Amino acid sequence: MSARPGVAYLVGAGPGDPGLLTARAIELIGSADVILYDRLIPDQATSMARSDCELVYVGKLPDRHALPQREIEELMVERTKAGKSVVRLKGGDPFVFGRGGEEAESLIEAGLPFEVVPGVTAGIAASAYAGIPVTHRDEASAVAFVTGHEDPTKEGAGRTTSTPLEYAGLASFPGTLVFYMGVGRLGEIAQELIDCGRDPDEPSAVIERGTLPGQRSVVAPLSRIAEEVSAAGIKPPAITVVGHVSKLAERIGWLQNRPLNGLRVVVTRARPQASGLADHLAELGAEPLQLPAIRIEPTLDTDEVATAVQAIDAYSLICLTSPNGANLLFEALAAAGKDARSLAGATVAAIGPGTADALRSHGVIPDVVPEKFVAEELVVALDQVEVEGKRVLVARAAEARDVLPDALTERNAEVDVVALYRTVAEDLDEGTIAAAGDADYVTFTSSSTVKNLLAALPGGSLPGSPRVVSIGPVTSETAREAGLQVDVEASRHDIDGLIEALVADATELRG
Repeated sequence: MSARPGVAYLVGAGPGDPGLLTARAIELIGSADVILYDRLIPDQATSMARSDCELVYVGKLPDRHALPQREIEELMVERTKAGKSVVRLKGGDPFVFGRGGEEAESLIEAGLPFEVVPGVTAGIAASAYAGIPVTHRDEASAVAFVTGHEDPTKEGAGRTTSTPLEYAGLASFPGTLVFYMGVGRLGEIAQELIDCGRDPDEPSAVIERGTLPGQRSVVAPLSRIAEEVSAAGIKPPAITVVGHVSKLAERIGWLQNRPLNGLRVVVTRARPQASGLADHLAELGAEPLQLPAIRIEPTLDTDEVATAVQAIDAYSLICLTSPNGANLLFEALAAAGKDARSLAGATVAAIGPGTADALRSHGVIPDVVPEKFVAEELVVALDQVEVEGKRVLVARAAEARDVLPDALTERNAEVDVVALYRTVAEDLDEGTIAAAGDADYVTFTSSSTVKNLLAALPGGSLPGSPRVVSIGPVTSETAREAGLQVDVEASRHDIDGLIEALVADATELRG
């Protein structure tokens, strides 16, 4: 059910991995009029919002807040009173150290309806991703969640941010202790527990950036955990687990076994295609950084496109050289009142599996798909197709090479080359460029991504020293002409082949 006008929703977004968003959270994010979101909300979550949704950042750092809590509550009440559907999007679970209870009370005081949508809390999720079960039949039959903030500080309206911890009770607790937000006070917390009787040799763990790419864990005895965490440079956000279950991290830990774990990989594809590649990289443990070098601009309103669409039944061979081209061809057909039946009399050729999949999504199974996904191979694959004296349509990008149409013309085909889109340079902000400076890899999926990315970067060179991964020989040649060293080239010239080559390289470098 979509978000309703005049209703506020306290929604847990989970610990960071967008895959842990609940179905209800996704539904509300996609239908809300207003979203008030916290610091650790994944970008993929806010990207699900409607284009006209009012997105308001209200995140907090330990030493500074975008908005004080009272002002957040006032803003939430104000927008809800105005008849808006309001999602208060909070990291983790809104009722586990999320101040959701206070926000619910504010809505009650204002006489406004609200709903609470639980989320996966970091104490459970980050521990699980680190291979630490917070309860275990042999090790712990109870778990306590504890805030690492202790010193109460007034924040208005008689409220305090926390209440003092009772360490004697925590030290005698017969199970696992999970501390939130306590990295800055870790030494103090550990010593207080030991002083109150907790075993100094008890296994403990600190998990940084739980469930996110680059998650790190440190496991050590309670007496040494603060020292080990400091030496490892662990920073917030992080949780601390105190209990015998922590020792299971070495045995059960699975996240660190993913082949690209902890590696930062720049994705240069256009935004609509980048998310799929980024998601796949994240599943393999990488931290993808989207730095889209190009933007796809359809050119369906040209006379040449209109002429080709009206004459679509007359073509004996139709060649598609990219998924974008396939999708845009069907968009142009639909605008003219046509569909897949218009291609029934033609041989349909796709340059690779991605283009073939795009065609299948529109109800067309291509007749020709080369084993290697470059224009030269498509030319070879078309040797068995009779084209002499036949009309042929090559639907492609405006900037594509002429290898295919030239070869077909040499075989006396009547070739129409129609540009369905063009690739243009994307605007890149300085912050995103700076973030790419410590990337381990940069991926290029076409010559245009190479040219446009370098044109957008200061000095025309890549920041840092990432290894360059190319989708195929044409892209590699462009990269080398631009002065780049190509470290990895996919043997299969599609996205799956690129990922396969990247994984193989990372595995070899890590020994």
